[in-house]
Amino acid sequence: MTTMAQETAVRQPRPAREAEIRRHELAAFLRHRREHIAPEQVGLPRGRRRRTPGLRREEVAHLSAVGVTWYTWLEQARDIQVSVQVLDALARTLLLDPSERAHLFQLAGAVDPAPATSCASVTPALRAVLEQLEPFPACLQNSRYDILAYNRTYGLLLCDLDAVPPEDRNCMVLCYTHDDWRSSIVHLEETQRLMAARFRAAMAGHLAEPAWKMLLKRLRTESPQFCEAWDRHEVNTHRSKRKEFDNAYVGRLTVDHTDLWLGPGQGPRMVTYIPADEESRRRLENLHVIAQAR
Repeated sequence: MTTMAQETAVRQPRPAREAEIRRHELAAFLRHRREHIAPEQVGLPRGRRRRTPGLRREEVAHLSAVGVTWYTWLEQARDIQVSVQVLDALARTLLLDPSERAHLFQLAGAVDPAPATSCASVTPALRAVLEQLEPFPACLQNSRYDILAYNRTYGLLLCDLDAVPPEDRNCMVLCYTHDDWRSSIVHLEETQRLMAARFRAAMAGHLAEPAWKMLLKRLRTESPQFCEAWDRHEVNTHRSKRKEFDNAYVGRLTVDHTDLWLGPGQGPRMVTYIPADEESRRRLENLHVIAQAR
């Protein structure tokens, strides 16, 4: 004789069952992390009357700027919608490491909007290739223009990239909002317009992804120049191009930009800058020496 719960499980479509399983896994994961964080770790006093191990639900809700009832429902595996902004806040409140953060977003069926500081495509071998290319500047980027890794010469090519927060190491953001990066580009207006056209072409395959939408929203909010270029609805694809930079340390550089794709699609790629003349070669060698000494 079957129970009502068993009959319901049989009738429930597979996607719905999988979603329910994920909700329960998410609820258990949140409870476990909440119970294993001491109040002192997040700047809260322990107090003498505390009986709850770790943090209370209302404390997590307050620190994450969400409602207590809503967060309680989340831990009860209720069928509610969770935005990527809330997931990001919960990850910060619960002090999740990169693996735990990825697990949280996966359980919630969401795409992490934060640019990755590490990526499965950035292997030790690829980092070694970046180093071997020096003194020529080179970096690894994904299709959203996040800079995933770079060699020392690239780190000083357009600005002091080490001083830029990891979440801001995105070529679109830097090209439109970072003063040092912008001042290093000789043909800035042309470059900005071309990058907006390339970004529009790349985004066509990611229109529903939160990370792409959040980047677009940030660019439209922070840069009138981007809005103007974006509203042209121009589309362009990646191709090799000669570029000129005014480097803060060694002066004018003329280089040939080449994308080396790391897969069959227009995804992760190695971006390289090869000197177009002997003077640029000598100056890149000097820039490499400066970068090594830092």
